[in-house]
Amino acid sequence: MLAEMAKNPGIVQPDIDLQLNKPEIFMEVDRNRAADMGVSVDTVARTVETMLGGRAVTRYKRDADQYDVIVQTESRGRTSPDDIERLFVRGRNDTMVPLGSLVTIRESVSPRELNHFNQRRSVRFTANLAPGYSLGEALSFMDQTAAKVLPAGYVTELNGVSREFRSSSGALGLVFVLALLFIFLVLAAQFESFIDPFVILIAVPLSMVGALAALNLAGGTLNVYSQIGLITLVGLISKHGILIVEFSNQLRQQGQPVMDSVLEAASQRLRPILMTTGAMVLGALPLALASGAGAESRQQIGWVIVGGMSLGTLLTIFVVPTVYTLLARRRVPGEITTAEADDVHLATGPAEVVPAK
Repeated sequence: MLAEMAKNPGIVQPDIDLQLNKPEIFMEVDRNRAADMGVSVDTVARTVETMLGGRAVTRYKRDADQYDVIVQTESRGRTSPDDIERLFVRGRNDTMVPLGSLVTIRESVSPRELNHFNQRRSVRFTANLAPGYSLGEALSFMDQTAAKVLPAGYVTELNGVSREFRSSSGALGLVFVLALLFIFLVLAAQFESFIDPFVILIAVPLSMVGALAALNLAGGTLNVYSQIGLITLVGLISKHGILIVEFSNQLRQQGQPVMDSVLEAASQRLRPILMTTGAMVLGALPLALASGAGAESRQQIGWVIVGGMSLGTLLTIFVVPTVYTLLARRRVPGEITTAEADDVHLATGPAEVVPAK
């Protein structure tokens, strides 16, 4: 797994917490041969334990003091694994059998401690991401690599930021859709139309382009924090469309044509739109340029708002009036048509002058 991770240029400094730093010696007894020689496995184990680790076999009493008598091979006779093969055990008919003819010895290393996760022995993989390589791409790569490399019986689980990203991706996607739907329904109730909210929300995908572009240029990734910024951006960018559509409807209620009303609305509301965008961008810059502990999460939100508001505002000024012209309702609530205006003029025509008697 570690070798496959190192081959991926998007993954930087891969590492694991499994440290094989404890030397071990494995001794495997040939049970069939030991049985032929009349040597039990227990005898082999006790001999190795006694000769290498020592065993107290009796006590020696001298005057009022007692001393343990320990049987053990001299230190120069237990310095390497080959010394084990030169030990002897008693076999059938009291014959001395060398261990080298009964056992196979191999050297190995193992971890000093085994970590656990969810009550299972585990190895933790950690790494950094190269600029432009998203966390979602890294997790997909790890899933594919694990399926290809790990044998049957191994399972993988996520932890930390990766686990939060995987568990919240589906939830945040649902929240994003619900946010759009809620805003659409509120606007539909306010404007008494399903067309005007659509015109207003046309700016949302435009702002998403700017947000993702800024996030990519800043070396960010699509994670939990950037997704929160995208949801926030939906409400912020909708305000621009509301200013244009609402003012255009007011002008149409006064009898102006669609084209004239939307052009005047865009020009009259340009300053409030730019002021709102400037305030939001300047307010988000400290987040985008943050440093220190936790700066990475704040930067994700900041760059999403800066990029989304900047490009979204620029495109909204041109796209929303165009879409409004194409999809505008034939008549808005309270709009006075030409025929109605003539009727009102006739009904309230010049008063008849009656000569005084």
